[in-house]
Amino acid sequence: MMMNCCGLLTSNKEAVPLKSVEVELEVRDHVATVVSTLNYENKEDKPLEAVFVFPLPGDAAVCHFSAKIGQTEIVAEVKEKQKAREEYDDALSSGQQAFLLEESDQSPDIFSLSVGSLRPGESASIRLEYVTELAVQADEGLRFCLPAVLNPRYQPQGSGGSGGGNVQMTSVPASMVPYSLSFSARVSSPHPVSKVESNCPLDALQYFNTEQTQATVKLAAGHKFDRDVELLIYYKDAHQPTAVVETGQTSAKPGSLMGDPVVMLSLYPEFPQAVMSLVASCGEFVFLLDRSGSMAGSRIKSARETLLLLLKSLPIGCYFNIYSFGSSYEHIFPESVEYSQKTMEEALKKVEEMQANLGGTEILEPLKHIYSQPCIPSQPRQLFVFTDGEVCNTKEVINLVRKNSGSHRCFSFGIGEGASSALINGLAKEGGGHAQFITDTDRMQPKVMQSLRFALQPAVIDISVEWDLPKGVSVTALSPPITALFQGQRSLVYAQLTGQSSEAAEGCVMVKYSLAGHPSQNQLHFSLKPAEDTGLTVHRLAARTLIRSLEMEGRESGGEQEEGVKKKVVELSVPSGVSSAFTAFIAVNKGDGKVLQGPLVVRNVPAPRMMACSMGRFNRSRPPGMPTKAMAHSSPSYSPGMVDCGIMGRSVQSCPTGMPMMAMLHSYSSYLLGKSLLPKQPPRDPLLQLVSLQKASGCWVLDPALADALGKTSREVEKPKPASVNQEVWATILALIWLHGFKMDAQEEWELLAMKAVSWLRAQNAPCVIECVEAANALLGFSVQKDALGL
Repeated sequence: MMMNCCGLLTSNKEAVPLKSVEVELEVRDHVATVVSTLNYENKEDKPLEAVFVFPLPGDAAVCHFSAKIGQTEIVAEVKEKQKAREEYDDALSSGQQAFLLEESDQSPDIFSLSVGSLRPGESASIRLEYVTELAVQADEGLRFCLPAVLNPRYQPQGSGGSGGGNVQMTSVPASMVPYSLSFSARVSSPHPVSKVESNCPLDALQYFNTEQTQATVKLAAGHKFDRDVELLIYYKDAHQPTAVVETGQTSAKPGSLMGDPVVMLSLYPEFPQAVMSLVASCGEFVFLLDRSGSMAGSRIKSARETLLLLLKSLPIGCYFNIYSFGSSYEHIFPESVEYSQKTMEEALKKVEEMQANLGGTEILEPLKHIYSQPCIPSQPRQLFVFTDGEVCNTKEVINLVRKNSGSHRCFSFGIGEGASSALINGLAKEGGGHAQFITDTDRMQPKVMQSLRFALQPAVIDISVEWDLPKGVSVTALSPPITALFQGQRSLVYAQLTGQSSEAAEGCVMVKYSLAGHPSQNQLHFSLKPAEDTGLTVHRLAARTLIRSLEMEGRESGGEQEEGVKKKVVELSVPSGVSSAFTAFIAVNKGDGKVLQGPLVVRNVPAPRMMACSMGRFNRSRPPGMPTKAMAHSSPSYSPGMVDCGIMGRSVQSCPTGMPMMAMLHSYSSYLLGKSLLPKQPPRDPLLQLVSLQKASGCWVLDPALADALGKTSREVEKPKPASVNQEVWATILALIWLHGFKMDAQEEWELLAMKAVSWLRAQNAPCVIECVEAANALLGFSVQKDALGL
């Protein structure tokens, strides 16, 4: 049980040497630079090593790490990971101070920072800097997330989690984090900043100029570490194709990545309207839902409601199936079935019963099973994955999606605080789909329905990027080939430019592709003149992109080839100063000559977590002179013996021999028996009530349930029906009028199922449609026009 402690103590009553975290964010257009300063102080009477495991955005390029002790500043270097670890251990063994920052071997969004050592009474300030691209949201906002919450990552059974590269996570409930956070952001763009929103309380936006192209914003005072900090930044007319050319480093060799100019292109493809109106009427839609214990409560309820909307919005003629997973996995049908009234009803019945009671988060096995199923001819496979993304085998999962990327598109949804950005973004990127993040304050439905609209867009194939550059300038692509294009969504391309051109020279890039059988292209002309004052941001993001591609290639190749790829990554990571899976930042304080006296005690700095769970404690104490490399550098993050338990939505340690297992079974059976005694469910949301009554064909039926959903009696609904109109046509027009009259604020949620209803109405060639619309408006008290309905 967690105890409430006062002061800077963990739940185990150990002192926490980390006192505060200060974060400064600078956003330029759609690129963010983040500087975090971690302030440490040792108030104990013995020297400490502080180990802090914390999350970063999965696609961040960490490019600076330094430590300041008193007036001495030590800037870290990037070195091959094993060498960096050995140098750190050797420094500590010989009584010197050292600082090590490394990426987890399992997931690129978890880092470990070791501060060794802090002498009694000593303070240190650690500065960490990274750059990252901001993703475009459905509503055209740019999303920045400062991950604060670090939930335990589930270690799949039999995955050998105690290997050398695992980082040990220590976490406490968010309310008990013993250090403070301050956060401020500065935003600048060629376009006016229209607004900045957050899931956390913000002070008012302050503009720096009359054009409103520069602004600052801060977290309101007293912010607790109880959630990830999410900022949504909106510019006016921002989403236009752009190109930024950044000059190389003067000290680097011409012809190398850091020595040559690099261009970053932001492409926003616009598809012909004639093609965009062709919403697909086919496809195999596979929904994969996380039902591990951490999905309990509002998350699983929201997921059930979302599946209702998805199933009602699917086109007639498609195929579908629903899988769910925890420690094991289930599917509603043995294989994907044709969408009909019968199969839709059968699926919805099973969805209604779904609870977050399947234990851990074994996502790999259901994915393998889905990919083992043969694809259905002329029904492109679209996979939707819903998870809170707390797994250790992130790289293995992403690798599997990449291997199967030719047979499907993958749309991913990260649910709640602490969802792994590396997992969610990686699934979508490698699966040629789109990623969405849904915090616990967001409605899941609008974001999911927007991804369904993407899935229903015709697939773009045969994508190629062609360059037209002045004589003497050659181009090397640094980004992997573009595999997915969606209307209005950004694609980023990085390329290295080698050779000389005049300042006034211009380049052109063309993206060619085929869409619904039509060859199309978008082109962008850009100046080759380097932008001013970009530092090396673009080079670092380009290096990060290339590093990630190489790491993926290495995991696929294995053996000697893998070693060759690792060598390439190290050769890229070290000169660019960007971290990778094979390198780490190391800083050693060789300056003061003082040798540490006495044994060094490890203090694990806890990160905040959202779920209550029991976690193993990891504490090392090292006698003077004992090399750290003799001790385990790390231990499992979340052991196989730990069950992500759905009973109460929290993790419990599996019982050792002799523990009263019967008591656990008794409490679980009481829980099952008690389910029938639970209070009745609150009344369903009126929108979902109406949607649940729609038939697979798109129509509604005139019955008491529909009258109830519309807030009328059966008699009130039946009486105004024009005599020559059949009941289903009348019921469907009533439902459409109600949606347009009552629920325009949620149109993105019901738009697709309304389109299906309109298609059904058109196919009926019903008489008196205008008369029906007028009668329905009169009954429901609206004035919705026939054209607004799309009739």
